[in-house]
Amino acid sequence: MAAKSQPNIPKAKSLDGVTNDRTASQGQWGRAWEVDWFSLASVIFLLLFAPFIVYYFIMACDQYSCALTGPVVDIVTGHARLSDIWAKTPPITRKAAQLYTLWVTFQVLLYTSLPDFCHKFLPGYVGGIQEGAVTPAGVVNKYQINGLQAWLLTHLLWFANAHLLSWFSPTIIFDNWIPLLWCANILGYAVSTFAMVKGYFFPTSARDCKFTGNFFYNYMMGIEFNPRIGKWFDFKLFFNGRPGIVAWTLINLSFAAKQRELHSHVTNAMVLVNVLQAIYVIDFFWNETWYLKTIDICHDHFGWYLGWGDCVWLPYLYTLQGIPSVQHCRIASTDGFSLISVPGAGG
Repeated sequence: MAAKSQPNIPKAKSLDGVTNDRTASQGQWGRAWEVDWFSLASVIFLLLFAPFIVYYFIMACDQYSCALTGPVVDIVTGHARLSDIWAKTPPITRKAAQLYTLWVTFQVLLYTSLPDFCHKFLPGYVGGIQEGAVTPAGVVNKYQINGLQAWLLTHLLWFANAHLLSWFSPTIIFDNWIPLLWCANILGYAVSTFAMVKGYFFPTSARDCKFTGNFFYNYMMGIEFNPRIGKWFDFKLFFNGRPGIVAWTLINLSFAAKQRELHSHVTNAMVLVNVLQAIYVIDFFWNETWYLKTIDICHDHFGWYLGWGDCVWLPYLYTLQGIPSVQHCRIASTDGFSLISVPGAGG
């Protein structure tokens, strides 16, 4: 995008022979070079409170049947203390850690080790090796587009287990929901911290890095534009599209399985949540090649905003609609319908 010259853009050090003029021209595109006080305050607020916001929603669903004002009212009226609420929160468990490690490892293997074959037999689908947009430094990255394949294989395995193999219960995600939250947070912070260290000391493309001089902004918004390990593992595409979005529909299926376990049937509301959100997810993977040219890939650097956000914010807040359907279920009775309330997993 053409822009007026901005003489106030700070000159950066030359990296790999890149001139200061070229580096300055990068300031017209991508995230900021400098951080104003409002942006810094917003960044610090999110870094401090976003994890607690997610915890609050999940805790309210778990302990207060999704009544979001319930914890506040209890604390204000003296019916509960913060320590009481925390004491009822399930901790991280070895089972959850093993489950989450297996999940992420499986998605990494599907992403890096299995070339796409869906584009060979699905008319209209574009997959396989594809090129991304030109970066500010003139780099054109290549991607292995196989998200639809990963989603299909994962869900085929899920249904095969549910109906034939019986390796694990289909309710396994719901049953370990809060312990898995702690695992997701650990991964989100770990990958964000690694991405920042990598940006400073061994970036994939030094010419596509941006430094503001502010630690908090660099940590949240990212330094590297397209951090990679090896030829195909691209952090931004992997965490934007896997494992959170592949898990999205599995989470909904697990909620539906839990509803059926508790109430012997699945409600229309739960069916709608599963179907409508599955349409969104499948549409994303069908258009994954197109996604390479969108703002997420073409503008955002990879930092906490994407690393933690994709691991925690997306799978935990985007799937909230299914939890009330598990806990509150209308069942047929002789005089019409009655509403029964079921405690949450840890309530």
